[in-house]
Amino acid sequence: MGSHAAAEITALLGRLGDGRDGAADAHDALLALVYAELEAIARGYLRRGAASIEPGELVHELYLRLAGARLVARDRKHFYAIAALAMRQILADRSRRRRAARRGGDAMRVTLRGLAATDSARDMADVEAALARLEKISPRQARVVELRCLIGMSTAETAEALDVSTRTVEGDWRLARAWLTRELAAAPAQPQR
Repeated sequence: MGSHAAAEITALLGRLGDGRDGAADAHDALLALVYAELEAIARGYLRRGAASIEPGELVHELYLRLAGARLVARDRKHFYAIAALAMRQILADRSRRRRAARRGGDAMRVTLRGLAATDSARDMADVEAALARLEKISPRQARVVELRCLIGMSTAETAEALDVSTRTVEGDWRLARAWLTRELAAAPAQPQR
């Protein structure tokens, strides 16, 4: 993404954040600028699970969710972090609804790469619950897991997105991986369908 597009995204986020006139137009313009990147994030989430939703559908559901709320993002990186979290919540909500409707028969499964003893498929709702618990203990470690496991960012990309050093990301990743391995080992893995 060029610096002109990045600057335009930041300007649109500013308009949305301070509630200036034309918020609907700003939402539409923002979506046009970030759609491809949001779809790439959605593909990252969906390739790890047997989802019944397409990346474009997830981006549109995200847009509807964000359009209904006042979006306050400091900058482009913060916006993508908000979007990734909202996508995770949308998928977890869908998984919970499906599990409630079918008593777990067709719940969304996700594989968390790089977590020893958790390479088997996990229900997205279980992953969401574990990440929510981790977020209460260490919000940054939870972001590292989201960016590394669910979106597929490298250590360097994660460090840039969180504005920390790669060494910090590596330490957070080690701690979060150990914590999640222990948490998810307590719940039996579901067979992939």
